[in-house]
Amino acid sequence: MKKDIILAGVGGQGILSIASVIDMAALKSGLFVKQSEVHGMSQRGGAVHSHLRISDQNIYSDLIGLGNADIIISVEPLEALRYLPYLHMNGQIVSSVNFFKNFDDYPDESEIINELNKIPSVTLVDADQIARDCGNVKASNMVILGAALPFIGIAQHWIEESITEIFKSKGQNIVELNINALKKGINSNQKIKL
Repeated sequence: MKKDIILAGVGGQGILSIASVIDMAALKSGLFVKQSEVHGMSQRGGAVHSHLRISDQNIYSDLIGLGNADIIISVEPLEALRYLPYLHMNGQIVSSVNFFKNFDDYPDESEIINELNKIPSVTLVDADQIARDCGNVKASNMVILGAALPFIGIAQHWIEESITEIFKSKGQNIVELNINALKKGINSNQKIKL
């Protein structure tokens, strides 16, 4: 088993929380993990991405080469497009359709979604609305993780255990909110066109 994953988004969207949950779940399930993060200007809404490699064999590099990512998981659609050169020709994209317009001349939303829909293996999710329905829009990152879970190759119970451990200091309500958002994400696989 080997998965090379690019996580992408904008500062404050929970990319590093997704990475932490996957990292912990992979370790709990006996896999090897390597991760590299680029924070950029994350405090000001800048781009954030992470290279995450999981395998049942030793991993010698924490970076993913161009054309080698199995999955791009993005909480911002334009950021999914930014990392397309990393995606393997048979790779999967899982992205939110919720835009974070953090610069002038942000491209047309429908053009971004149309470009993503040209990818044969794309899953687009209205993560903000699903998270809002769960009780807090901040859980949209867990919705995206849930939508990506079928492609990651780690059992759901390890992901849920990791969410519990990572968020337990914030209280049981936050743990339950995030697990519920994950479950709603798992059931949200849909193709959205604007």
